[in-house]
Amino acid sequence: MSVQKTGVPMSEKQISSQVGKFTSRGVDVYYGDKQALFGIDIDIMENKVTSLIGPSGCGKSTFLRCLNRMNDVIDICRFEGEILLDGQDIYASEIDVVELRARVGMVFQKPNPFPKSIYENIVYGPRIHGMIDGRSDADEIVETSLKRAGLWNEVKDRLNEPGTGLSGGQQQRLCIARAIAVNPEVILMDEPCSALDPIATAIIEELIDELKENFTIVIVTHSMQQAARVSQNTAFFHLGKIIEFGETDQIFTNPRNQQTQDYITGRYG
Repeated sequence: MSVQKTGVPMSEKQISSQVGKFTSRGVDVYYGDKQALFGIDIDIMENKVTSLIGPSGCGKSTFLRCLNRMNDVIDICRFEGEILLDGQDIYASEIDVVELRARVGMVFQKPNPFPKSIYENIVYGPRIHGMIDGRSDADEIVETSLKRAGLWNEVKDRLNEPGTGLSGGQQQRLCIARAIAVNPEVILMDEPCSALDPIATAIIEELIDELKENFTIVIVTHSMQQAARVSQNTAFFHLGKIIEFGETDQIFTNPRNQQTQDYITGRYG
C-alpha cells in the first residue's frame, strides 16, 4: 500500500458548527503527478443522503473512494488532508482498514454479486468479521439483510441459487443486502443505478429513502434528477473542486454559484 497521508491540523480549517458523520478538511488526492482533488472541505451528516454530482472526471468517485480508503489499492495514489469518521482520523496509522470498510460499506456501479448462492453472498462478510455463531445466526442475518434491501419476498425460496442468476436490479439489491449484512454505519454508492432500467432504478431509489433511517448514505450519481429525488444534501464537483455544497432543494432551485447554475440548467456537463 503506497497511499501517503499528510495531516492538516483541524485548527487551520474552519470547522462547521454542525459536526458531520464524516468531516473532510483540505483533502488533496494525486494520481502520480496529476492532482485529482483540490482542498475538499465537506461535512456529511448522519442519517442523511448526500449526493455528489458533476461532469465525468470531476473527482466525485475519487472522493467517494477516499471515505473507505479504496484508493489505497492504487499504487500511484497519494492522499493529503484529513477525513474524520465520528471524530477519528481514518488515515491515522493505527486505523484497521478492514474494520473501517466494515463500518463504511460500498455498492458499485455495476452489480457484482459473488459467484456463490444468494445465501452465501450475504453471509460472506459477517463470517469474515466473526459475526456468525452457528446456522441460526447466519439465517437471521440473511433474512434481515434481504428484507432491509427489499429483496426477501422475491428470493426467499431460491436462497441456494446463484446470485448471478438474478435480474440486474435484483443483483444490485443483493449487493446492497451484502453491504448492510455487516451492520455498517455508512453506505457509499457509486452510480448504483447507471446499469439499471427505469423500473429497477425507481425500486433502488425507494430503497435508499428507507435505508437513510438507519444508515448514512453518500451517492455518486450522473443523474441530477436522481440527486434531487433521493438526497437531502448535494455537493457539486467540477475539475476536482467542490464548487457548491448545501441542501439539495437550495442547490437545484437557488444555487449561489453561477457554475452550479450553468451545470444544472444543462449549459455544460
